[in-house]
Amino acid sequence: MLESAIFWLLHADPFAVYVFLFLIAFLENVVPPIPGDIPVAFVGYLIYSSQLTFAAALLWASLGSTTGFMVIYMLSKHLGIKLYATGHTEVQHRFSKSIHRFFPPSDMVLLRHKFAAHGYLAVLANRFLLGSRAVISVMAGLMHLKTPLVLLAALISSLAWNVMLLYSGFFLGSNWQDIGGYVAVYTLPVSIIFVVGLGFSLWKFFRERKRKLE
Repeated sequence: MLESAIFWLLHADPFAVYVFLFLIAFLENVVPPIPGDIPVAFVGYLIYSSQLTFAAALLWASLGSTTGFMVIYMLSKHLGIKLYATGHTEVQHRFSKSIHRFFPPSDMVLLRHKFAAHGYLAVLANRFLLGSRAVISVMAGLMHLKTPLVLLAALISSLAWNVMLLYSGFFLGSNWQDIGGYVAVYTLPVSIIFVVGLGFSLWKFFRERKRKLE
């Protein structure tokens, strides 16, 4: 499938390429298995010998990434509001009751206050986190993070990431396929630090909660 997309990009007109960039970046966030990074890097390679412009490619790819992220965030936020409408309401749905058993409404309120700043940082870094982009958008919605700040952080993250991908494709030239290895070099350390930090923070939170209940 990826080979077919690459072949099509070689012969498509600039506007079609920009629309493709938007769609592939959007779908990557909504359907995570779809590889969006390599086509963006390939477009960076094409900029060298076509009528494509760096600014337009960056704009369309970043808009697609941000829109996809925000769609999942809004769906998750809507679900979170249903699960925790007022924070303490009695719920009848079996799924909601099972969620409340593990994460009581009072704990969710405390988590939102305690980890709000961490949440915005996670959104800001989401494009650089290996295999965690969809998870970040879902958690940002469940935590009810403020929409304008989430939108700003997601846009900045997308812009920074796509600048790196497009420039990498441009400078690697015919070796643009090697972008996968470079992506791992950039994302793996950031992902490990993020996961370790998040795990420690959650462990500390639940340990404190357990002490209070004893």
